[in-house]
Amino acid sequence: MDDVRASSAWVASHASHVHVDSTGIEKIVENIGTIPKVDWDFEGIHYFDNGPLTVQYLFVLDAMNFCFWPDKDLSYDHLASGLKAALQNERSAFDADCLQKYTGPQLRELLKWPRPLPLEEERVRLLHEVGFELERSFDGKASNLVKSCGKSALNLVALVTRHFPGFRDHSLYKGHQVFLYKRAQIFVADLWGAFKGQSYGEFDDIGSITIMADYIVPAVLRQLGALKYSSTLASMIEANSEIGPGSEEEVELRACSVHAVEKMRELISSKLGKPVLSVELDLWLWASGIQCSSLQHHRTLSIYY
Repeated sequence: MDDVRASSAWVASHASHVHVDSTGIEKIVENIGTIPKVDWDFEGIHYFDNGPLTVQYLFVLDAMNFCFWPDKDLSYDHLASGLKAALQNERSAFDADCLQKYTGPQLRELLKWPRPLPLEEERVRLLHEVGFELERSFDGKASNLVKSCGKSALNLVALVTRHFPGFRDHSLYKGHQVFLYKRAQIFVADLWGAFKGQSYGEFDDIGSITIMADYIVPAVLRQLGALKYSSTLASMIEANSEIGPGSEEEVELRACSVHAVEKMRELISSKLGKPVLSVELDLWLWASGIQCSSLQHHRTLSIYY
């Protein structure tokens, strides 16, 4: 994750549209007693059986965990709970050979969703990719993928991005490559949270992963005062204008969020006298954001978040 931290810091230092406000971050940290504890499954929407099928579920979930906003009624909860219900109804629903055969209408039926999903063709393509590569390299099981990482979050992110192109969350910004790896990292975070740091969720280096830069976290950080936007970018977001994937504005929103939370994490760790995990901060920020109905986020059509 050094590439994620270093490239995000580079973007933050060269940004034109998003500013990481150190004073704002210091004020946030001053007002924090302890990091509020957020349970991974705090809404009861995920499948969990404490075994390999949960790992398969999480990998399928995170393969499709992106871009809900074009359908105002659709949310992450629909995806998580819909996949949970599908698996409870048919335990073979996410077998590698099944994943390679789903069509858009079949995916809708699986999720009990009445109309086409945003970026539906991409979601189906990524399911096929996951099924094919799991079958080819991991005997069809995401649990074998996890076992092969040697209890290293870094290794698991590397394995996922190496074997599954749909998780390669890269951008080019002012001639520099930027690495964000949101969905690969959230797979690690989901495993860690679901299994409570044990079994398939045991990682000796869980502190190595960063936050998962998405739509919600930048908006929360702006609301808290850790990020400031240019008037042009603020106007685009307020007007619900689409911001192109890979544009300077979009890369800055995500990379500056990563950098801001890294600075926040360092200050909080120093204040509390003990390490604080970025994944803990991410859960707290994301949970705060989705509970705020008035929060306005940027809009980018992307398979990466």
